[in-house]
Amino acid sequence: MQPRNNMSLRGAVDLAAVKAAADAATKAEQMRAERARKAEANGVDAAAEPLIFAVTEADFQATVIPLSAEVPVLLLFWAEGYGPAEQQVPVMEALAEEYDGRFVLAEVDVRDNQRLAQQLQLRDLPTVLVVVAGQLIPLFEGPAMAEEIRPLLDQLIKEAAERFGIAGEPGVRSGRGEPVAAPEGAEEPLDPALAAAHDALDQGDLGGAIQAYRNVLADQPANEEAKLGLAQAELLQRVQGADPAAVRAAAAQQPGDADAQIAAADLDLVGGHVDDAFGRLVDTVGRTFGEQRDKVRLHLLSLFEVIGADDPRVVQARGALARKLF
Repeated sequence: MQPRNNMSLRGAVDLAAVKAAADAATKAEQMRAERARKAEANGVDAAAEPLIFAVTEADFQATVIPLSAEVPVLLLFWAEGYGPAEQQVPVMEALAEEYDGRFVLAEVDVRDNQRLAQQLQLRDLPTVLVVVAGQLIPLFEGPAMAEEIRPLLDQLIKEAAERFGIAGEPGVRSGRGEPVAAPEGAEEPLDPALAAAHDALDQGDLGGAIQAYRNVLADQPANEEAKLGLAQAELLQRVQGADPAAVRAAAAQQPGDADAQIAAADLDLVGGHVDDAFGRLVDTVGRTFGEQRDKVRLHLLSLFEVIGADDPRVVQARGALARKLF
């Protein structure tokens, strides 16, 4: 049985993700350095920090969220007495040992943590989620074998390092690796141009952020972080000052009007209603012709950039768009 893979780190990123990624990278480095200093001062190594541990709804925020700034945290939701979920536990524990600190495994027995399971809207057991830089991302649900899970873990580890600068250090927690050395000098600064863009976005200077991201892309056309930042800043600028009630009323009254539907789709996306935003514009493509249709199509493609090409919602919407066009 193939696990139902829902993972996309980029797709899980909200509109504050550009700054969050930079902050996460900085925090991760600080936590690694602090851990190294404490270990040296106390004469212990990081093996005291386990690869596998149980977590409850009472300590979830205090334990999992801070740790996710240092290493990807896999959450395994299972239930004692439920065979498929019980059988997943040793599989995930063996993988945690195999990957030896590249991620940590937090086990949650839903029988004792029903409110947490309800809040996360779990549909099946076992379910494995990932927390990276405080962001919760689905990995898979349903029983899965180790050989099915390894490619998902490899993708997770790669994207967590590339997008957030968060990478578990092999062998450190198990004691099989070299101790982490505290950095000798100051932390390596971010690219100044990208840092300027992050700062402008953080300060609410959307125009300045847009120009700063464009400056980065002029020199580094393939910079994915700048592309994402630009798409998000432009989206925020478009909805700034909009009256949501008026925008939605106009869209309801003019289902074939490209501008009205585009404005409503932007609000949908900012509000986290990704499928609604995509569905609205796909339907509008089916109702419009010529320049109006092309305008909606191009705008939909720009929204895909905000979420990320590998997100399942984008993949699904691309298919729906293709069916409307052809």
